[in-house]
Amino acid sequence: MAQIEPQRHFASALIVDDHPLFCDALAMTLKTVAGIEEVETASLLSDALDALAEGAAPDVIVLDLNLPDVNGLDGLIRLRTAAGATPLMVVSSMADNRMVSSVMRAGANGFVPKHSQRGVFRQAFDALARDEVFLPEGFVDVAGAGQSANAGEDAVARLSTLTNQQARILQLICEGKLNKQIAYDLSIAETTVKAHVTAIMRKLGVQSRTQAVLIAGEASFSNLLPRGADTP
Repeated sequence: MAQIEPQRHFASALIVDDHPLFCDALAMTLKTVAGIEEVETASLLSDALDALAEGAAPDVIVLDLNLPDVNGLDGLIRLRTAAGATPLMVVSSMADNRMVSSVMRAGANGFVPKHSQRGVFRQAFDALARDEVFLPEGFVDVAGAGQSANAGEDAVARLSTLTNQQARILQLICEGKLNKQIAYDLSIAETTVKAHVTAIMRKLGVQSRTQAVLIAGEASFSNLLPRGADTP
């Protein structure tokens, strides 16, 4: 059977990554494996969002999850919203099954482990050109694993320990908002938000906002908010 040829040509790309050497290497890789002629870079999520708001229209966006102004998946969620239908490929060193599953559920079109060979990037962009998703070799969707029900029940039990205010703050974290934005939305001090975030992570038994978002996702957290959680 003849191999299916890519249907879309990518002429431009926006790389969002704060490591200049990796950006340069990735730009060369994209030009070689995908025929991309124009590559723009942004070292901060805010720079990428500003560029899109000002009219930048790359054919594809490549995002690293670890950025100075990003906490976990909130950068991906915000960029996915701003980018509309533009294909978005995550390239990250955090390539465990749970993270890849969460990235795909958050709206990415594909995931490439950061130190993959050029051939993997070629396969990834060929898949995007065919309007297909790309997942790393050996990936197992933990959301569909047999233990997912128990994980969901455990997540619900942990989330039930949150106060209404903490539940509201976690909801805003899941929406990709930073502490200062949450403080503004809830009309409280940023130091108060930080104290709540610390308490939330302690109650959930996690070490980062990303892990808190993952637990919220396991329990369909938006459907579990207690009555009154929408108010400060």
